[in-house]
Amino acid sequence: MNIRYASLTDVGVRRSHNQDACATQPASDASVFRTQGHVFIVADGMGGHAVGEKASAKAVRDIPLTYLKHVVHEGPAAAIRRAFREANEAIYGIGQNNPEFKGLGTTGTALFLRSEGAWLGHVGDSRAYRIRGNRIQQLTFDHSWVWEVARRQGIDPDELGDFKKNVIIRSLGPDAEVEADLEGPHPLEPGDRFLLCSDGLSNVVPADELAAVASTFPPDEACRYLVALANLRGGPDNITCLIVQAPGGPGDGSESTRRRGVFGLIRRAAVGWNRFVPWAFTTLGAGVLAAGVSVWLRAEGIPGAVGAFGAAAILILTGLVGLYLHLRLRAEQTSDDPGYVPQELRLYRDYAFEIGKPLVDRFVDMDSSLIEVLKDQDIGEVRETHVKYSAEAAEATGRGDWAAAFRAQFQALQVLAAVYHQHRHKDEVFQPNWVTKTRAAQ
Repeated sequence: MNIRYASLTDVGVRRSHNQDACATQPASDASVFRTQGHVFIVADGMGGHAVGEKASAKAVRDIPLTYLKHVVHEGPAAAIRRAFREANEAIYGIGQNNPEFKGLGTTGTALFLRSEGAWLGHVGDSRAYRIRGNRIQQLTFDHSWVWEVARRQGIDPDELGDFKKNVIIRSLGPDAEVEADLEGPHPLEPGDRFLLCSDGLSNVVPADELAAVASTFPPDEACRYLVALANLRGGPDNITCLIVQAPGGPGDGSESTRRRGVFGLIRRAAVGWNRFVPWAFTTLGAGVLAAGVSVWLRAEGIPGAVGAFGAAAILILTGLVGLYLHLRLRAEQTSDDPGYVPQELRLYRDYAFEIGKPLVDRFVDMDSSLIEVLKDQDIGEVRETHVKYSAEAAEATGRGDWAAAFRAQFQALQVLAAVYHQHRHKDEVFQPNWVTKTRAAQ
């Protein structure tokens, strides 16, 4: 998998130290990918700046190393569980042996991309999202008090407001043992994007904006823009963003991206169908159907019965071979990983998003408010760039190209945000007037 990925961690506006950490461990070649896969992880430390930094740094170092050491012989599920268990034991041991590190702990959310799909290991309230088409899906459960209460009451966590929102009930380090959530494998589709982040990002940037930025810009730009947006919204916590893009997405230059028209539609339909019905079963079904047609043609005396029978034989034989390979692969996965129990693939939240006029207007209004805030600042060096992007956004809006309008408008906002961040103080909060006078008059 020729993936694209990027990561960025930032102290934010309010904090003096960065307790977040992240790490990327892509496979070095195709053979390593087949046996181990790619590994990505985000961690958010807790317990005072020195303590939190130590916990998160150890988590993002130890979990990938332990997984890579054991996955070939134990299988992905067992290796992921072992990696989280041993990381927890090590962090717990540091806290027990050093009184000054009392309260040592960290979240940990890790993505493992393999040939069979995406696996996730997870403890805490850092999150993993998948962006596919026009949907953003949260693949992890927040181990927080508000999410646990919401689960017990069968309601959406947002219905509880800020009720104990920042109370974490499960993390790596505070206890001798911890249960890590294991999710997957989620089948991959061309262009899938995965976003891992700490709550410093997800608490201040809503899901539709996360999806819009991550799906519009390349991973490196998207990470920079999302961190800047979180800081613009106040940056109350450390911010970490990690984005991974599977091949086949818009603009990656891959062969699948260049396939257009009918062939592209057929290919996407086939990929979608194979997610639910493996190709071996589809081929067997087609073979049985061809055999039925052969019998009917022979009974009716219509030419072509022999050809239909030959096609049926080939399809059934191919389907039987495919079924054998499918069952053998399942058996190998089970024998390599006796701790793996197939489970339902869970989407803890599933949002539709649209890059349209309301979203573009939201950032136009934010841009206007930021211009007002910066009216007394000298922005001469960036004014020309801001005007250029703003003009592109207006032109795209005029022709109804909302994707291009969003891209240009967001880049215009980022130009001003960079100036604002250079001159702001820790106690300053940007509070935009979301409905400007100009827009209200319209």
